[in-house]
Amino acid sequence: MSTARTWAVALTGVDGHLVEVEADLSNQTPEFKIIGLPDKSLGEAVQRVHNACKNAGLDLPRRRLTVNLSPASLPKHGAGFDLGIAVAALAAGGSITRRAISTTVHIGELGLDGRVRPVPGVLPAVFAAARAGFEKVIVPRANEAEARLVPGVDVRAAATLAEVAAWHGADIVVPEVEAVAAAVVSDRIAPVPDLADVVGQEEAVEALVVAAAGGHHLLLSGPPGAGKTMLARRLPGILPPLDESEALEVASIRSLSGEAVTALDLLPPLESPHHSASVASLVGGGSRAARPGAIARAHRGVLFLDEAAEFSRVALDALRQPLEAGAIEVNRAGFTARFPARFQLLLAMNPCPCGHHGVRGAECVCPPMAIRRYATRLSGPLRDRIDIDLTVTRVAASRAAAGGRADVTTARVLERVIAARERAADRWRGTPWRRNADVPGPWLRQGAFRLPATARAPLDRALERGALTLRGYDRVLRLAWTMADLADRVTPGIDEIGRALQVKRGTTP
Repeated sequence: MSTARTWAVALTGVDGHLVEVEADLSNQTPEFKIIGLPDKSLGEAVQRVHNACKNAGLDLPRRRLTVNLSPASLPKHGAGFDLGIAVAALAAGGSITRRAISTTVHIGELGLDGRVRPVPGVLPAVFAAARAGFEKVIVPRANEAEARLVPGVDVRAAATLAEVAAWHGADIVVPEVEAVAAAVVSDRIAPVPDLADVVGQEEAVEALVVAAAGGHHLLLSGPPGAGKTMLARRLPGILPPLDESEALEVASIRSLSGEAVTALDLLPPLESPHHSASVASLVGGGSRAARPGAIARAHRGVLFLDEAAEFSRVALDALRQPLEAGAIEVNRAGFTARFPARFQLLLAMNPCPCGHHGVRGAECVCPPMAIRRYATRLSGPLRDRIDIDLTVTRVAASRAAAGGRADVTTARVLERVIAARERAADRWRGTPWRRNADVPGPWLRQGAFRLPATARAPLDRALERGALTLRGYDRVLRLAWTMADLADRVTPGIDEIGRALQVKRGTTP
């Protein structure tokens, strides 16, 4: 028998699919061919594998060698199949034992000198192998720390193809070479800014607390220098730390983005793309391989769009579906990739192009039509998905010159947010939801959680006169429940409903 089999992983978004790598030798004209719907970079693996084997002292047989990647209907891309192809080819030629490779998953790119190079997406690939029941995975040395984040898997890290072949029984001397280092080093870990640095802005800080406690979306509008960006940068610090499963989800997306992942970061991520970002950079995409966009990288964290009115309207409207679904599907001719995208949206914008409209003591030079056009950059459907719409004003000189730091610190606020989240989680126990922002509207409008008519009266009047849509009605209810959780009340009353209406597009009862 001249056929050998091993395993690799094909990634479609964050989903990994096990691929059986079959190598077969036949007595025909010598040729090395890969079949099974490979892309161009994978088709070039023929030359990489051939040179890597030769330079590692592992000659391939001079016969027709056919490598099949099964299932053949699944699109496969990238150089991460190189190691599996080389191992299967060597086993077919008898250089290594077939039994040793049949239960092992191989992930890695080969250099022409035989070294094993790192590849993106190792973490979700090892996850897929673990879910499929494989216990042994071989990865590049530079991806070792990332692969070991998956529990229950025997991870072996290799620097060269010769080292892998020796593990599988090849009679070869393993040279001492320097392993290829990861190309990208993550610098995401940084000191978390403190809310105590914020001067004044008590109303804005409280809105930030409500947004953090319930997982609500927030729009800050105000003149330049009012502190909108400063407030936004402090939102991740008052969000509860990620649990292990959430941190692994975030790390998997970072791995797909090409970042080096060496440890789990429990701080919710903050993504802040520039206002010139395209639709594809926000939602993700790619012609041959899908790559996560900013909304996927902000999963379980915050997507902050500073100068939101400067983004293209098409890019902003592309956020509407992920805000409701908590995921994004990238559809291309050859594949469909799905990325998780459950994030908090935080928008900041000026009141007009010059930023001085409505500012006391400042002169606005924008014509009325320019102000109206600027405000409508955020479409009505997108604004309807925003829970808190707050106008931020500049801090008075007396407050700015006052000494000392504010009493409201990130640590104290985080305790309040965690306590409110625990009350919400206890209330929604037995359901798929843990945050108030995730609860469907019918659950709040009907059944056991329906509020008394006296508490709902202002909200019902706003709906009747057209000041709210039904979606906005539900979002006000969610806000009211979050305010009740922060106040340690069993159910929201008319006060919470009134405050929620006030921060939702400035609606008044």
